[in-house]
Amino acid sequence: MTDATTDQQDLTARIRDAILRSDFAPHQRLIEADLSDRFEASRASVRTALLELAGEGLVERLPNRGARVRAISVEEAIEIVEVRMGLEELCARKAAENLSDEDAAELAALRDRIAEAAGRGDLVGYAALNQEMDRRLRDLSGHVTATQLLERLLAQSARHQFRLAYHPGRINQSAPEHIAIIDAVLARDPDAAAAATRHHLQGIVDLLSELR
Repeated sequence: MTDATTDQQDLTARIRDAILRSDFAPHQRLIEADLSDRFEASRASVRTALLELAGEGLVERLPNRGARVRAISVEEAIEIVEVRMGLEELCARKAAENLSDEDAAELAALRDRIAEAAGRGDLVGYAALNQEMDRRLRDLSGHVTATQLLERLLAQSARHQFRLAYHPGRINQSAPEHIAIIDAVLARDPDAAAAATRHHLQGIVDLLSELR
């Protein structure tokens, strides 16, 4: 990989992270000159990054008007979670099948950290650990195609995921669900891992429907 390719990927990642952090609001125009100054990159590199992010569904191109942050409706967020169900069930199933003793020890430690954060009511720490758990299960699955599709879907629905994470009482519901997924994977039970994953994601669909 050349330095130029690495620099381009880094720029794309930095703009992506800024969008996911809500540094830019939905429908906000993304001015190439402004982004060039902010990220100390050439306008050509910014233009390439915006094209890549448009392909991911985070940015939309406007005819003769440049680009803006794409807004994801609640209805679309629900559809994304419904698609995620099949992919995440697959990853959970594969993770349970592939789990090594070394990976099991690391996953068990992550389980304890999730339980501790939930017990403290540490919403920020808990949200970060949940993301770590999702990444770990995708890695353990070894399923490249499912992982690529999930990462794109998760990026598109990140704003709604953030909103749900801070919904009153959500941590008390989601923590046992996440722990159940990990326990099923640790037990090397693919069916239980898939079922626990579906149960958790169906709860997200239900909550999004209520918020709608």
